[in-house]
Amino acid sequence: MILNLYGNLDGLSKGIEILKSTLNYEVADNGIPIKVVNEPGNIHVELAKGQGLIKYDKKVHFFRALGLFMEDAAQKNEFKIIEEPQFEMNGPMVDVSRNAVLSIKSAEKLIELLAVMGLNMLMLYTEDIYTVQNYPYFGYMRGRYTYDEMKELDDYADCFGIEIIPCIQTLAHLEQFLKWRESEPLKDTSSVLLVGEEKVYTFIEEIIKASVSPLRTKRIHLGMDEAWDLGLGNYLLKNGYTRRHDIMNLHAAKVIDITRKLGLKPMIWSDMYFRLGSKTNDYYDENAYLPDDVIKQVPKELQLVYWDYYHDDIDSYKKFISLHKRFNNDIIFAGGLWTWNGLVVNYRKAFNVTNSALEACKAEGIKEVIATMWGDNGAETNIFSALAGLQLFAEHGYSRILNQDKLKRRFEFCTGGNFDSFFNISLIDQIPGTEEEHQHAPSNPSKPLLYQDILLGLFDKHIEGMNLNEYYSNLEKKLSEDQKNNPSWDFVFDVPGKLCSVLSIKAELGINIKKMYDSGDKEGLKKIIENDLPKLYEKVDTLRKAHRKQWLATYKPFGWEVLDIRYGGVLARIDSTIERLTLYLEGKIDKIEELEQERLYFDGMERPTGVKVGHINRYNRIVSACPI
Repeated sequence: MILNLYGNLDGLSKGIEILKSTLNYEVADNGIPIKVVNEPGNIHVELAKGQGLIKYDKKVHFFRALGLFMEDAAQKNEFKIIEEPQFEMNGPMVDVSRNAVLSIKSAEKLIELLAVMGLNMLMLYTEDIYTVQNYPYFGYMRGRYTYDEMKELDDYADCFGIEIIPCIQTLAHLEQFLKWRESEPLKDTSSVLLVGEEKVYTFIEEIIKASVSPLRTKRIHLGMDEAWDLGLGNYLLKNGYTRRHDIMNLHAAKVIDITRKLGLKPMIWSDMYFRLGSKTNDYYDENAYLPDDVIKQVPKELQLVYWDYYHDDIDSYKKFISLHKRFNNDIIFAGGLWTWNGLVVNYRKAFNVTNSALEACKAEGIKEVIATMWGDNGAETNIFSALAGLQLFAEHGYSRILNQDKLKRRFEFCTGGNFDSFFNISLIDQIPGTEEEHQHAPSNPSKPLLYQDILLGLFDKHIEGMNLNEYYSNLEKKLSEDQKNNPSWDFVFDVPGKLCSVLSIKAELGINIKKMYDSGDKEGLKKIIENDLPKLYEKVDTLRKAHRKQWLATYKPFGWEVLDIRYGGVLARIDSTIERLTLYLEGKIDKIEELEQERLYFDGMERPTGVKVGHINRYNRIVSACPI
């Protein structure tokens, strides 16, 4: 399509040029004339009698409007679209601290997608993944970003009116730095900084300066969440017991003094204020005690980020927004796209919680929202597999009431992917029997089934009688078709498909081996040695190589070694299983002790009454009952 854009194009030319290949258009005098008007108010996109019109307020609104124009102009001769932005800030927070550090190329691709969707903010969650002078072990061998890399990303994002906001940690979640001897004087505990120590505030000022210096923004997310053992380590030895709300406020005040000096607008996660007032340390405790003096001491310029990825009902979000309004601070809401559930994104959970949360935000006047994309326990879920979740945030951001059909159309235009195909990836964990789950974290069978030991079968009891080999075999075929139908995202679908191929053998293999062993079916065991196990070895190695290719196409190489080791462990244990079964069949051992053990339910996962499978996302607990 050829477009003739004229009017108020100040600051738009670079973004227009970049998106030519993405949206497949040219700009020339003989194109469809489109008048561009920059004015406050709603997005207005129109084509009438061969004349186009785009009215926009913020720069990112123009690029969403351009996409809307392209989408409708390809199908209609005349149209009129008016959209009312619901939020002043809306965009993702991508976790790059759990080993998967987005490459610059991938981050720029993500920025382009955000622009077309109309999302105007990007946070990269960096615990220690940025360079800080005088602290050489901060982010050492973890793929940390350099000043120049962050400057390049900020320049790229600015082409589209997207604000990159640093998202760091200034209290807890710093175990990857605090494990080094260099950090000893800064430690309260293994993950928490020593509040009140002057060296700590020298360090914090340095990391704040390092995180903001490459960027245009004056905003910063300071973290301060989940400081479970705040004041209970070296702080306790040095100062004795102190009311932990007071420690929190002392630290917040000192850090805000730094941001105030640097002219920054800070925000923090809000959970510690609620946890410290809860008898059960529960963020979502409606009866948490928040002393008035604590509320009054929170610096006014500090924005509080209410994060909640769990509740399915609108009323719960409204209730907790109301509790946050007791503070005299602006409130930001952070939801979650469930990229941290294990091997694959869980769209069912992500959509259920997001729809309720964002409806509540709109009803309660919350104007800034964040879509978190965490990467817990090795970041095994590829970030681009969750694009439908980003589109959901975008469409909520431009409509009071979500239109599901429009959501699907917009996703397919903005990304070139098929909405239903992306949803099918989640079927790897959304196995039969999980449809009505309402637990804190949804079941994630694929991760324990991939990594559990064949001879130990720690999770076999959970899947007895579920015919999962057949389920995964059928799903492999479905995802193969989805891969063909999404050529732009071939690398996204390749890994889930090959994972299903592995699980079509491995899911119930341990159960079958145990049954044959118990019944004395040595012929059956021989067939498993000769057929199933060699075939499984080959499939696991094929999956490993596909995952490696996907990782290196998306992230920096650092961190892949962890998953290489995990896959290597699976391969080694297949080899050992062949050896153990062979020795038994040859009569060189009279029994296989691992198979003599009774199989129990795994007592270490979230599995409420009535839930058969359950949730666990800790590799070290999955692979063995012994410590790793």
